[in-house]
Amino acid sequence: MKQITIKENEAGQRFDKLLGKYLNKAPKSFIYKMLRKKNITLNDKKADGSEKIKLGDVVKIFLSDETFDKFSEPVAIEELTNYPKVRKKLNVIYEDEHILLINKESGMLVQKAEKKDYSLNDAILEYLAEKKEVTQESLRTFKPSICNRIDRNTSGLVAAGKSLAGLQELSLLFKERSLHKYYLCYVAGKLEEKASIKGYLWKNEKNNQVEIYTQEKTGAKPIETEYNPIGWGEGITLLEVKLVTGRTHQIRAHLASIGHPIIGDGKYGHKKINEKYGKLYNIKSQLLHAYRIEFPSMNNRLSYLSGRKFIAEVPKEFKRMETQVKKWQHGIPED
Repeated sequence: MKQITIKENEAGQRFDKLLGKYLNKAPKSFIYKMLRKKNITLNDKKADGSEKIKLGDVVKIFLSDETFDKFSEPVAIEELTNYPKVRKKLNVIYEDEHILLINKESGMLVQKAEKKDYSLNDAILEYLAEKKEVTQESLRTFKPSICNRIDRNTSGLVAAGKSLAGLQELSLLFKERSLHKYYLCYVAGKLEEKASIKGYLWKNEKNNQVEIYTQEKTGAKPIETEYNPIGWGEGITLLEVKLVTGRTHQIRAHLASIGHPIIGDGKYGHKKINEKYGKLYNIKSQLLHAYRIEFPSMNNRLSYLSGRKFIAEVPKEFKRMETQVKKWQHGIPED
């Protein structure tokens, strides 16, 4: 018999969903059969699986060890540290019991594209495993993970939930767009006035590329991007960009559509311009950096973060380009 006392990261979900995590190799029909026969109980009572489980609830699974092991495959904690050739040290900007804020380097995937990939999610689990904040047992029912995505070749701030509360609250903030995200980027050409540009973005799923339209188009989603010029150089502008909407490749494609592609962007950028600055300043990736987030006023489990701002230091490529920018309005913001 297995007895499970519900912890904070397990509470709030349906009982059958939790059982599916513990008995992750069992068919659903088996789980419901065990519930009907009272081989699985909730607080010593018969359950049908639809119950919302609460902190402190007690689950009893009356199965032999052999049967339980047959239908249960826990995450092997040692697998989290099995990337010796590619393993990266996380650049943690902020951490508490609920969330992590990380300054991701350019070139790193946020989530796996293929099973063999090493992603930021993997690095987070490694980091927490080393700190003994996740275990083989805890990963059965809750896996810390990222809440927002940025492109592989975009650097900067990524938020992750360490606890179920952190993951839920952060995800809601991003969904509601109440958490403000700001980017820095170098673009070709000169932009002198702040502006808000709107359009429609259509994604080609086959080649993972998007197109921008000024008029509505079937399948295209409305987008809005705000930008503020910070400084100018010969043939380039440094912009602070605020995402009003957050679509795939939005900043890159939207700025390129108005004739100001991001320097170093191989997909939406200008080949000759990229080659020029690549040679002059050793630019190897797109100069787009998620550098600041601002939390709104909140009345939830993350209320202690209300109004706080977090900054991710710009990468070396940005600093090399600073010598090219001659006229400044404010300079690269530091706080």
